[in-house]
Amino acid sequence: MKATPLSNCERRFLLRAIEERKRLDGRQCYDYRNVRISFGADYGCCIVELGKTRVLAQVSCELVPPKPNRPTEGILFFNLELSPMAAPGFEPGRQSELLVKLNRLIERCLRNSRCIDTESLCVVAGEKVWQIRLDLHLLNHDGNIIDAASIAGIVALCHFRRPDVSVQGEEVTVYTPEERDPVPLSIHHMPICVSFAFFQQGTYLLVDPSEREERVMDGLLVIAMNKHREICTIQSSGGIMLVKDQVLRCSKITAVKVAEITELIQKALENDQKVRKEGGKFGFAESIPNQKITAFKMESAAVNTNNVEEQAEEIITKADPPSEVFAKPILHTPGTAQIGEGIENSWGDLEESEREEAAEEEDESEATAFECQTMETEDTSTMRETKKDEPIVLSDSEEEEVVILEPQELPRKTRTQTNLKQENTSKKAFNKRRRKKRAA
Repeated sequence: MKATPLSNCERRFLLRAIEERKRLDGRQCYDYRNVRISFGADYGCCIVELGKTRVLAQVSCELVPPKPNRPTEGILFFNLELSPMAAPGFEPGRQSELLVKLNRLIERCLRNSRCIDTESLCVVAGEKVWQIRLDLHLLNHDGNIIDAASIAGIVALCHFRRPDVSVQGEEVTVYTPEERDPVPLSIHHMPICVSFAFFQQGTYLLVDPSEREERVMDGLLVIAMNKHREICTIQSSGGIMLVKDQVLRCSKITAVKVAEITELIQKALENDQKVRKEGGKFGFAESIPNQKITAFKMESAAVNTNNVEEQAEEIITKADPPSEVFAKPILHTPGTAQIGEGIENSWGDLEESEREEAAEEEDESEATAFECQTMETEDTSTMRETKKDEPIVLSDSEEEEVVILEPQELPRKTRTQTNLKQENTSKKAFNKRRRKKRAA
């Protein structure tokens, strides 16, 4: 793990706070952070939160051949993973020294302490046994990984149920949960680890160190114990020399903390079993607190409708009087109006001129239409005259008959055009006179 180093100022601040018996999160020296346990929808899945440190545990099983030197015992396999999701200093796919140390400590705590009866996992001696696999995933790192991992591991093993098995001769039958109820593991005791951090060569002692406290500590002592006050394993790291009295004091503190955590685990398992039997809701989604900021539905609040009129009158009397409103504002310039106010506009002066222009356009259109009609009648009359006077010439060829028409100049057409021009000028003069009369 490549964590960002603390500055000298931060280091001095933390050590000075420890000397004054103060911690950043407000705890006392021997206080443990809050432990929260939540179970998944399947057996053997749980999440343990130790303060902000969060660990996910999942137990699975399968039938495998036993080890040659232990043909009547099942197999236990433990695996802890540290991903960059928990802390940016963790490198994926790499066995760091911290990861190797944590895996060995968990194996000593759970396997070497004989907390699980491995002989009960045997199905057929020398042929088939159950292999129990415990996977631990660190979701968030805020210090004291080993304590959170040990609690999550023992809780998941206690919560796990393996399928029931029957043996008839050489035939082994594995039943589904619908056919037969799953069988819990045989667990003798629950070992739990408690960590102690030492500062200034063992002068000061803190229980359950946080991530920042782990960076400035000189050494660490881990004691795994069950509720019967039996020490399952003990490990000291950091190269500090501890006195016998210090170890005895830590073991007494461990006994008290283990008893409290064991009672919490048993209550959590009983509550989950009770909810599953009653058919209630269970799982991670149900354990998340319902926060109003993420809820789409709001609770309906009752509205008091009593004395509404009196309250409205009080509001009106206390309100400021409205500003002066002019019913008919004066428009200083012609051709302006206020939209949306419901006031008479001043566009009347411009409407008469628009009407006169429209009337002129109508008169001109009528005159042009009259000219077009006269032109068409004259053209048709001239065509008829030419057809009557001129002979039709037929070709002697055997092909289709072709009629040839020769055009002639029409002197009348010029006359009609001049007549039309005179009529147009007379109409325009008449329109001008009519406008002058209207203006007068």
